[in-house]
Amino acid sequence: MQEKLERKLASEPLNFESFFSEKALQMKASEIRELLKLVETSDVISLAGGLPAPETFPVEIIKKIAQEVLTEHADKALQYGTTKGFTPLRLALAKWMENRYGIPMSKVEIMMVAGSQQALDLIGRVFINPGDVVVVEAPTYLAALNAFKYYEPEFVSIPMDHDGMRIDLLEEKLEELKREGKRVKFVYTVSTFQNPMGVTMSLDRRKRLIELAREYDFLIVEDSPYSELRYSGEPIPPIKHFDDEGRVIYLGTFSKILAPGFRLGWVSAHPHFIRKMEIAKQAVDLCANTLAQVIAWKYVENGYLDEHIPKIIEFYKPRRDAMLEALEEFMPEGVEWTKPNGGMFVWVTLPEGIDTKLMMEKAVAKGVAYVPGEAFFAHRDVKNTLRLNFTYVPEKTIREGVRRLAEVIEEEIKALKK
Repeated sequence: MQEKLERKLASEPLNFESFFSEKALQMKASEIRELLKLVETSDVISLAGGLPAPETFPVEIIKKIAQEVLTEHADKALQYGTTKGFTPLRLALAKWMENRYGIPMSKVEIMMVAGSQQALDLIGRVFINPGDVVVVEAPTYLAALNAFKYYEPEFVSIPMDHDGMRIDLLEEKLEELKREGKRVKFVYTVSTFQNPMGVTMSLDRRKRLIELAREYDFLIVEDSPYSELRYSGEPIPPIKHFDDEGRVIYLGTFSKILAPGFRLGWVSAHPHFIRKMEIAKQAVDLCANTLAQVIAWKYVENGYLDEHIPKIIEFYKPRRDAMLEALEEFMPEGVEWTKPNGGMFVWVTLPEGIDTKLMMEKAVAKGVAYVPGEAFFAHRDVKNTLRLNFTYVPEKTIREGVRRLAEVIEEEIKALKK
């Protein structure tokens, strides 16, 4: 074995890059994932990753359900499943969505996926031709950009404010694209407690977006991983609630309301779209994790999901409050931030001229990490923003992390004035 290893190391190295496809050569690692590697082994307060707190995982309930499933349903739970997903779970989710959101739903309109991230890739496979126009928020979810980018769309970015995507600016852009002979394939939005900004699209904008979709004949991809995590304010129905034509493809996930390790989400869409995505999924992984699906079925069916969501809210709300209070106390003049009613993130905007990607090294040296905002823009044209997460670390640690970050920002602002 040793001799074989020595021969391998002594030989001329392969030209590894020459074997990759052109698309593979263009792939880049997720900046957030790489950042997490940087801080996980050091004494740094990480306000970077979008991680749920492990304390919210319903471990005892999962143990109980898993025992029941392996005792009574092992023949199904440990077997291959259908690509569309475990039928009792799809039925339970259809009932849950109708009760929760007022969306009439049937099992044929739901497909289970390996987390909503897989759904984003399947949407790219099924809907995007090279050069198709895809509208995204500015900023938007980084991993959605990465998923869609593989299929070579033309991204059009629409600015955000505290009420979500600026639908008035979208309407102007749609008219401009129409004059150019271009058609939008779909609009992608994280409509509630958006990642990265934490803001929520207003009710009026949701209704107007549906009207524009009809008028200009495009689809809406509504990604909704955070909508259950509401700490203040009144709930707003999903965009899907107002969809009577099948134009909205809704993405849900168990990652924030059960546990991300299940890697289990769902797509809710018109059966015609579900069927094509099902065929695409057959080439990817045949079916989502069957054991996780059967456990999730019992979790929903037995009412544990509805019992657990208020507990998550009770756990996260003080952390959201702690971050907003610390920002108010420590941040220097000229810094602005969002004040989300829910979700996991706060978006911070610094004075023009500060590059938060370049500032990151100084922040880590000071013992705090964030995600530079540049990565969340399709055209990477905004440099002075950053995203903070408040769900993963305790209130006291959040406060200290914000204090350290404020010191770094204050130094950057002073340097600007010199």
